[in-house]
Order: sequence, then structure tokens, then C-alpha cells
Amino acid sequence: MLRKDTALIPLKASTMRILIATLLVTASILSPLSVFAQSADVEATIKSVDVNSLSLTLDDGKTYKVPEEFNFEGLKSGVKVLVFYTVENGSRVVDDLQVME
Repeated sequence: MLRKDTALIPLKASTMRILIATLLVTASILSPLSVFAQSADVEATIKSVDVNSLSLTLDDGKTYKVPEEFNFEGLKSGVKVLVFYTVENGSRVVDDLQVME
């Protein structure tokens, strides 16, 4: 016949409480970081395009970095665009770009 060891039940419950508390603390610490990664958008006109440095400068005076696979076709100074971007390490990184008519 198997005997239940009741001494393990409080140990398991206290271990579970510690685990849950640790997870809650970790989640509360990391949750403000998601605020910094939120996407924003700007409607502006392209001032300059730099294919070599993978960046666009808009008439708002700010420079926006683009990913390596970004297609610069049709983008030149004077083109009005809607840019969706996130701020990563102090740089504006383009997530999406739409040419405005």
C-alpha cells in the first residue's frame, strides 16, 4: 500500500507560490519596456534618400532607418509618404511605408 507523504504538500504549495511571485515580478518589470517598442506614424515629404546608409530623411528633419531588404523604388526627394516606425535604441526604424497620392 502506498503512503502519502503529507510533508511534501506544503513544500509544493510554497514552491508554487514562490514561482508565481517570481513570474509576476518579472512581468511587472518587463511590462514598461513594451511601451518603448510601440509603433508610431508620421505623414511627411521625403527630403533625401540614402541607399548606402539605408535611411530616409523627411521634411520633419528626422532620419528613419530602413531594413536591408527595403525597396527604395519610387522613393525620391519630394515624394509624400506615410511612415510607420518604432523607436529602437534611440533610432527611428521604419516598419512600413506608404506613398501618398
